[in-house]
Amino acid sequence: MASNLIRASSSLVLAVLVALTVRIFYFSPIDPVLLDIRPASSTKDNQLQHVIKLGEGLLKEPEDICVDKEGTLYAVTRDGWVKRLRRNGNWENWKHIDSDTLLGFTTAKEGGLIVCDTAKGLFKVTEEDGFSVLVSQVNGSQLRFADDVIEASDGNIYFSVASSKFDLPDWYLDVLEARPHGQLLKYNPTSNETVIVLDNVAFANGVALSKDEDYIVVCESWKYRCLRHWLKGANKGTTDILIENLPGAPDNINLAPDGSFWIALIQMTSEGLEFVHNYKITKHLVASFPRLINLVNGAKKKAMVVNVAIDGKIIRKFDDGDGKVISFVTSAVEFEDHLYLGSLNSNFVGKLPLYSA
Repeated sequence: MASNLIRASSSLVLAVLVALTVRIFYFSPIDPVLLDIRPASSTKDNQLQHVIKLGEGLLKEPEDICVDKEGTLYAVTRDGWVKRLRRNGNWENWKHIDSDTLLGFTTAKEGGLIVCDTAKGLFKVTEEDGFSVLVSQVNGSQLRFADDVIEASDGNIYFSVASSKFDLPDWYLDVLEARPHGQLLKYNPTSNETVIVLDNVAFANGVALSKDEDYIVVCESWKYRCLRHWLKGANKGTTDILIENLPGAPDNINLAPDGSFWIALIQMTSEGLEFVHNYKITKHLVASFPRLINLVNGAKKKAMVVNVAIDGKIIRKFDDGDGKVISFVTSAVEFEDHLYLGSLNSNFVGKLPLYSA
């Protein structure tokens, strides 16, 4: 009797192991390569714990923010709203679209906003017309995972595609797979044509033009670096690295008034679990179970922003090293001596006085 129970138990354990192996290796959603994820920065200044909370409770995970020439602050939220805060005013529900996938956006030269919707494409938003589609397809295929956007003075619109393989809800699978599925694209509204400027970018995230618009910067999140693609001058058409080995994974990037850049950095992996990215079997295992992804993903653990000069050197760094007040900061915009912060783990926009920071 006992021997029969042992054989039955052994058979059950073997069957479970076989089933797990089949699920992990044959039904894994990723085809991974190894990735060296650097440990999170151990130094903390916690300056971001002093942020003023604008619109607390009114803004659902405002991933990106921008300020127009009148000084009106805009934020896009997970519940499909473009909200705005006028000078000396209150937050307004300005425009709404039936979407929970709005990400990066920018002010348009002729008024209104240009907004990335990861599921539907690139939109123009104006007071009069509401939402209108600019780009929904590229080379005959559906545009997916449009992430961030900037408009040049000549009217051309540059925007990033974070991943052509994975969608927003599965963005961490792109990190686990560690193959470059991102792109930088350019849309010409006059000819209505969209071309690929850069391909095979490692999770193409934030984009920003230099002060003179002689180059454009695109963030490669899981490579912890930012690429610089030259648009003018002797280096036109070439690409090099503006900054690498950042102390976190770069998300959105914005031009500062002095010509430097503010970059929001996220903690890509929970501390102590960086080894997951060093082995294919652990990548497959984590990718096959959503709860493990939530465990390994460290984005909600802390907040960090850096100010980077045009020579690629870090000038200033602010953080909330424990995520006590704000975490998962995805955007940092400087306006009138204050830094405004967007986050995918907050219900407010952070405001930090720069002179006292």
